[in-house]
Amino acid sequence: MSANYFIRGNKNIKDKILSLDFFLILLVIALGTISVFAMYSSEQGKFGYYTQNHLYRLLTFFGVFLLCSFFSIQFWFKSSYIFYFLIVILLLAVHFNGVTASGSQRWINLFFINLQPSELMKVALIVFLARYYYKIPSENVTNIKHIFIPVFALIVPALLVVSQPDLGTALLIMIGGIAVIWLSGFKIKYFLYSFFILVCSLPVVISFLKPYQKSRILTFLNPERDPLGAGYQIIQSKIAVGSGGIFGKGFLKGSQSYLDYLPEKHTDFIFTLFSEEFGFIGSIILLTIFILIIYRVIAIGNISKNNFSKLYCYSFATAFFVYVAVNMSMVLGLMPIVGAPLPIMSYGGSSMFSIMIGLGIAMSCKIYNTETPT
Repeated sequence: MSANYFIRGNKNIKDKILSLDFFLILLVIALGTISVFAMYSSEQGKFGYYTQNHLYRLLTFFGVFLLCSFFSIQFWFKSSYIFYFLIVILLLAVHFNGVTASGSQRWINLFFINLQPSELMKVALIVFLARYYYKIPSENVTNIKHIFIPVFALIVPALLVVSQPDLGTALLIMIGGIAVIWLSGFKIKYFLYSFFILVCSLPVVISFLKPYQKSRILTFLNPERDPLGAGYQIIQSKIAVGSGGIFGKGFLKGSQSYLDYLPEKHTDFIFTLFSEEFGFIGSIILLTIFILIIYRVIAIGNISKNNFSKLYCYSFATAFFVYVAVNMSMVLGLMPIVGAPLPIMSYGGSSMFSIMIGLGIAMSCKIYNTETPT
């Protein structure tokens, strides 16, 4: 079998285009368009630095999304282990020679971009585990010989990311990996045992947290304990969301943007700005777009004829849901601030790059849904 087949598959370009999920593409375009206007609003109605960069990245990574779609599922299957180990190597490079910003060493300078490998690991781990469990019968996944490699593959990147330090991203990486393990047929009792052990070990885990991480937990429990310090961001976020009401204050009319009450609103708190300007109705529309994207990825998994594609799509859809749920819960004060960007909406090249690759692989599962990787 030629290397050309691994990339192109058994379809010509016309068949590939006709096999695209155009509804999913439309949803991504709609979400991207909303994100550009939100970024524009975050800069007080100016086509400034963040808006320009966000737009350029969106156009570039949308092209990556489409490009990844046309690579055959056989290609993604064969390159899954390479993809994972390459990101692990980049995480090690960050650990020894990474770019430091705001007290965290999370990026590596690739000359044309400062890449955050931890964001790419969210997808790489899912692909890795989807291939690992591809030919393992569900009744055998709990055998000792089939447990060591997934646990090792889960813990290594998580520890590397925690050391940056970036506990929030490490947790999201682990959730994506756990989703694959769960969907592979892992017995629920093992998850219950693990949860019990985790709860019992919480006092020990908390003792290893850095001061700012402990502060975030205390702020979550009682934001008013430090309203001008650690609790300021979440208090202002909840005020902004609540002030939006049913229909919002209107585009470019949010006080958070124009009066700068909310710092770093273009990143993890972009939903706060959007909700203030477009209110409950706008928030429901945005949430509906996210739900439809998740639904389309699951639908692709349903029509796929091989377990690799099914496991990948179901797991990526689960992880995507968690990313959205964690971000919105965070800005609404329902959980501690953990540094979780809202997919495509938040400013950040590595996060958008990762999501577009993930969606591209899902689209590849749609185009090549009748193929079986070997």
